[in-house]
Amino acid sequence: MIKSLTSLSDLNMRTGADILLEVLESEGVEYIFGNPGTTELPLIDALLRHENIHYILALQESSVVAIADGYAKASGKTGFINLHTASGLGHGMGNLINSRIMKTPLVVTVGQQDTRHYVRDPLLYDDIVSIGSPVMKWAQEVTSADQLPVLVRRAFHAASYPPAGPVLLSLPMNVMEELSDAGIQTASKVNYHTVAGSLDELAEELSQVTPGRIMIVAGDEVHSSGSTQEIVELAENLGAHVYGSSWPLNLPFPTQHALWRGNMPTTACEIASIVNAYDAVFIIGGRSLITILYSEGDAIPGTCAVYQLSADMNELGRTYATRLSVMGDIKLSLEALLPKLEQRRVAGKLVHQQLLKTALSEREKEWQQQEERLSAERLRPAISPMVAAYEVIKAVPPGTTIVDEAIATARHVRRFISDQQHQRYYFMRGGGLGWGMPAAVGHSLGLGREPVVCLMGDGASLYSPQALWTAAHENLPVTFIVMNNLEYNVLKNFMKGQPGYSSTQLGRFIGMDLINPHIDFQSLGTAMGIRCCRITDAADIAEAVARGLLSGKTNLIEIVISAD
Repeated sequence: MIKSLTSLSDLNMRTGADILLEVLESEGVEYIFGNPGTTELPLIDALLRHENIHYILALQESSVVAIADGYAKASGKTGFINLHTASGLGHGMGNLINSRIMKTPLVVTVGQQDTRHYVRDPLLYDDIVSIGSPVMKWAQEVTSADQLPVLVRRAFHAASYPPAGPVLLSLPMNVMEELSDAGIQTASKVNYHTVAGSLDELAEELSQVTPGRIMIVAGDEVHSSGSTQEIVELAENLGAHVYGSSWPLNLPFPTQHALWRGNMPTTACEIASIVNAYDAVFIIGGRSLITILYSEGDAIPGTCAVYQLSADMNELGRTYATRLSVMGDIKLSLEALLPKLEQRRVAGKLVHQQLLKTALSEREKEWQQQEERLSAERLRPAISPMVAAYEVIKAVPPGTTIVDEAIATARHVRRFISDQQHQRYYFMRGGGLGWGMPAAVGHSLGLGREPVVCLMGDGASLYSPQALWTAAHENLPVTFIVMNNLEYNVLKNFMKGQPGYSSTQLGRFIGMDLINPHIDFQSLGTAMGIRCCRITDAADIAEAVARGLLSGKTNLIEIVISAD
């Protein structure tokens, strides 16, 4: 029942929008990420009375979602989003799918039409809960201002517990305008971090594997749980090579460490060719062996014993039969597991020292080959992806966050990143383009407006160019770097790698060239109010990147690169 303003006698009476904002304040929310429409006007108006919550305006809902995603990753908090009706939810859906895959905690609110004229099918009305449910962990419509404290608290809880992810609340306009004296309660303190069970059994199993015959696949949960050091100790204890996910969000291990072997490949047959060299694989974190193109056979041969540790029960034993899978927080569980392994270690220190010496020798040979290839690449007339990656990373100071959606250079970037830099690297784990540029904006906000470097492919950058305006509007020190090869290079390479495509035989690739006309990134950036420059000589890259970062302003660097 709507309470009338004319009978207002209780000073505790507030609009639904004010109650919502009070709950957000008590949850520690500092930003609302949105793009407003008519159904959001009650909330926008109420923000005048809650000035400690800052509204971050993006010019399209896809960018709204990815900015919030980047903010949540960088800050460790839950991102709060406000979209406009069913169509706005539709615009944001691609990046919401990315957020679901990346397990980013987001509370997504969507402005809805006044419930009193649903029956008349008003403009922009649709069933928001049904549209969002396939992507969300949980979705519900608020039907009364009195429900807001409970449902908003529930949304924050549902977004945060493992596996984290986006949740949805539909907010009808009349609910936001309705008066209520509902108390906002207090924020609950919930500890989701548990130590896995059966660690004695797991330690016994792992200790039986011959050192050097076990591999570790370290997934994204390693980074999110802050357990890189525990993974290093585990690898050295077991004498295990460490691989990252085949399509990662982060780099979970020091990139120059002797036991690091890079990221896994993206086809089952290539993964199997690596796994075949080991007797056992310990997969830490969920869904790390992601494949893209189909190939025959299983990624993990039946002869290889599989062990798993994840905070997400849904990931355990999901695809491959395991000897033992345990559920628990990665860091806490490894802290409990390591002493148990140390007690059971069969091989002596000399064996482990020799394994590390051999592994280091292998890495040194790899580094030498890399140097030789880099020298050869420098002789090419155009800037190669490898050279571009090297020159950019050389100029990025340790501790600066890198958000990467430049597929042509990504594998090279990962090779050149230092041990001091690897924990501040983020890649497009969800696979859907349009995440990188706005995510970089969110990262800067989540880090207290620190400098961020954003690497983009020319094609990927055109999915969310609106993010340039938001970065400039908020005066954020984000350096956007567009790796421009004038084509969808990754698609051409996929076709070239498969037999039988006429496109490869004829050298014609329909819909994969970004020419006629060429895209003028300098004008695009200038139109969004930022400083731009264009690089065609590799010798100019490092200076341009350093200058962009030192400016403390939003800027765009276009680097013209060759096909790989």
